[in-house]
Amino acid sequence: MNVGPGVDGAYDVLVIGAGQAGLAVARELSRTGLSYVVLDAQEGVGAAWRHAWDSLRLFSPARWSSLPGFLMPGGEEEYPRRSEVMAYLAEYERRYGLNILRPVRVQAVIRNGEGFRVETNRASFQARFVVSATGTWDAPVIPDVAGRAEFRGLQVHSAFYRRPQAFAGQRVVVVGGGNSGAQILAEVSKVADTTWATLRPPTFLPDDVDGRVLFDVATQRYRAQQAGVAFSAPSLGDIVMVPGVREARERGILHARAMFTRMTGSGVVWPDGQDQDVDAVIWCTGFRPALEHLAPLGVVGPEGRVQVQGTHSVRESGLWLVGYGNWTGFASATLIGVGRSARATVGEIRDAAGRQPPSEN
Repeated sequence: MNVGPGVDGAYDVLVIGAGQAGLAVARELSRTGLSYVVLDAQEGVGAAWRHAWDSLRLFSPARWSSLPGFLMPGGEEEYPRRSEVMAYLAEYERRYGLNILRPVRVQAVIRNGEGFRVETNRASFQARFVVSATGTWDAPVIPDVAGRAEFRGLQVHSAFYRRPQAFAGQRVVVVGGGNSGAQILAEVSKVADTTWATLRPPTFLPDDVDGRVLFDVATQRYRAQQAGVAFSAPSLGDIVMVPGVREARERGILHARAMFTRMTGSGVVWPDGQDQDVDAVIWCTGFRPALEHLAPLGVVGPEGRVQVQGTHSVRESGLWLVGYGNWTGFASATLIGVGRSARATVGEIRDAAGRQPPSEN
């Protein structure tokens, strides 16, 4: 629901972020009897999916891209579009009647007695427990390349890229050897003169390997690591040959150059010393966890992460983190993988709540 100034309250659990991780946690909380609220900074449903590029498709079929309790429509063959993922998340909220307030941007989480005071741009909230599920979209990473500030052309991170038409007729360098770099290169190359720059040569998965196989392989790797057994498998960072990328391969586009060494006012300089004039650089260079709101708690380390056991903060007993990657739960940054972390987190919160006085709310 939308909220206005002055709306506040006290809850057993406050969840920050209504992306896939926040929704999975909220659904589990809705079954416990604990009072909870989810605060979301976005104007509407969809979280980071609202800002993905228009043509984005998942590289797992709908059946393998679902949150706990409700299968995404589309079965085992359809690869959902961005708009279909957003519609699914909206229906997930409605189906479970999740208590979500938006737009509310959390600015600070502050220890307050036995619980936390959560300061936002709208009001203050009080909670016994906090789950941070803000993901990474608010914290895009652009490498500190020499001369980057001198470049007079356009620079855009993949977080803010929307469609290729904005680059029509231009000379564009796409930076990044992961799935986002390959997918964006594939469509921009149809309208622009493109060059692909990567730190390491990109690796492509076989055409018949998609997210289903990757998740199965990653599960095997995880179990092997837990058992102390060696296991060799494709990395989740390898490029999935979705239709657009396969089409780019047929056009001979998927050839990368070693990353340029510096930038100039008009372009880039390659390792062999060649200068290239460039109109735009698209940085497909990843994200870091968006955890600025936890700064008052002093739990964020120099590497930008919080020390956790499972999803539970080691230094703050009432704080959990869900959905930031494997360090907060195996495959927790994926639609299909976050359910396990959400269930474990809510189970721990339920146990902790049983050892404390009941909420006044």
